[in-house]
Formats: sequence, structure tokens, C-alpha cells
Amino acid sequence: MDYDVIIIGGSYAGMAAALQLVRARRAVLVIDGGERRNRFASHSHGFLGQDGVPPGEIASNARRQLEAYPTLSWLESRAEAVAGQVDEFTVTTSDGGSYRGRRILLATGVADQLPAVKGLAERWGKAIFHCPYCHGYELGQGRIGIVGDSQMSIHQAELLTDWGEVTLLVNGAIELRQEDRHSLERRGVTIEEVPIDRIEGHADVIMADGRLLRFAGLFTATRTSPSNSLAEAMGCAQEETPMGIQVRTDAESKTSVTGVFACGDVARAPHSVSLAVGSGAMAGAQVHRSLLWPETIPALQAEGSV
Repeated sequence: MDYDVIIIGGSYAGMAAALQLVRARRAVLVIDGGERRNRFASHSHGFLGQDGVPPGEIASNARRQLEAYPTLSWLESRAEAVAGQVDEFTVTTSDGGSYRGRRILLATGVADQLPAVKGLAERWGKAIFHCPYCHGYELGQGRIGIVGDSQMSIHQAELLTDWGEVTLLVNGAIELRQEDRHSLERRGVTIEEVPIDRIEGHADVIMADGRLLRFAGLFTATRTSPSNSLAEAMGCAQEETPMGIQVRTDAESKTSVTGVFACGDVARAPHSVSLAVGSGAMAGAQVHRSLLWPETIPALQAEGSV
């Protein structure tokens, strides 16, 4: 069948967009590979009405509510390519399927590029995090370590002083200027410049000189990029942000390709479940408007894209 909208990515932003569209009685296909960004975390925090609920439970409840609408179709697969143009897009999937839609909404999320520190990846989402608003409170104002990864780590270290006693583990990844040092010191941040050897236990950092630094939790300012190459392959303009690369969109969630929209982490920063849901809800409404008034959908300009 032909769909009004094909949403690529069925996490929080994609489902929030789908809800607006199926409530407008539009035929929607969600294609999802089942890899939510926060799948490593045991609980989600900071999302009004769902604070402390396991992220998988939030996602499964949302999907169950969506599937009560008869115009929703859900495909557990991966979108491999998108071809065509506005009103005539074709999405091919990893299982060999081919699906036609009038609009495309990219809600693919982002991938985190983690620092190359032994023991870090195994603790990602459990004892090592990126968002203080999502995970800072649960550390009980204990000692917090920042694993240096970029200049954003300086901002992260200063921010986290409201959640505990902070140590910035430079780890050779940050160029600290004198003004940075003064600013960190004013916020009470300890600067540790000896490299990290590895992370053990819950959040125990073994330094290259053999010292053991114990923390209630660790944070790192990961660099992110779209979780797949679909947007780039379609010609959607991308832009550099302090957090990494994202798809460029305008206030109406339009990309630089006419008829293609984007929402959630792949198109907005900073990142959290709450912000992804809000972005998705807005995008769903804007995609619906483009179906009603197609003359309003010229894409944004692509100048200056990365």
C-alpha cells in the first residue's frame, strides 16, 4: 500500500510524531530496528510523568497505545535506502521490502562515539553517562568524575558541580587554557591531568601512575553523529554542533530535501527523552500540515552544510 508518511526510527521522537499523524487518521508506517539510544540505561529520569520508569517500559507502553490506531503499521526492520521525490518516495529495507510514501520523517537518533578508555563502554548507561539532568540526582551528591573527551567536557564539569564533588579527568583529550583553569577552580572542580589507564568496578578509575580514584558515577561529553547514513545519502544538509553532527532542519522540522523531515536527537541538541518527545510531536504536526497544504513545503536552503 501507499502511506502518507513513512517514519524511519520508532523510538521516542518517532512514536511521538506517529501519534499526531494517526490521530489525524493518516496512514503511517514506522520502520524500526529496535536499538534505542538509551537501551543501556536501567531507568529513565527527567521525563514528566515517567520519572524513574525503565526506558524499555516507556517505549513498549507507547507502542501499545499507538497500535490501537488502525492507520498505523509497524515494521521491525532497517531502512537501507530512500529514493524518489515528494509524494513518490520509496523506502527499501534490509529484509528486501519496498514501501511507498508521500513524506519521509527521519527519527533515526544518533550514535555516541565513546572515548577509547578501557572499561568505559561496558559501563555506558550504567555508571557512565552524558546527561546530568537524566542521571545526576541518583548519584546522591557523591564524587563525580568527568572523562575528558572534548572541549565540551569543561562545560560538563562546571555544570555537574550542582550534583556533587567533581574531578575533571583530562586524559590528554582537552587543551586547558588559563581561563579554563580559573573557571573550573572557581566552581570547585579538581583537575586531574595524569592519563587514565582503565575503569574497573562500578566507577573506579585506575590512573596511569597506579592511583585508584573512586567515584559515585562518571560522565563524558560524547560526540554524536546520525546513527546511519540515510540522511547523507539522500542529500539532506548536515551541520556541526558542539555535540557533533546533526541533520539541519528549520522551525517546521523540514530538511534541505523537499518532503523529508527530521526530528529527535538526529536533528536537535541537547538530547533527552523529554526533548525527543517534544521534537517528535512538533514534527508530526508539521508533516501533517504539509499534506494539507503542500505549497508550504519548499525545503530549507542547504548552504554551509558539512
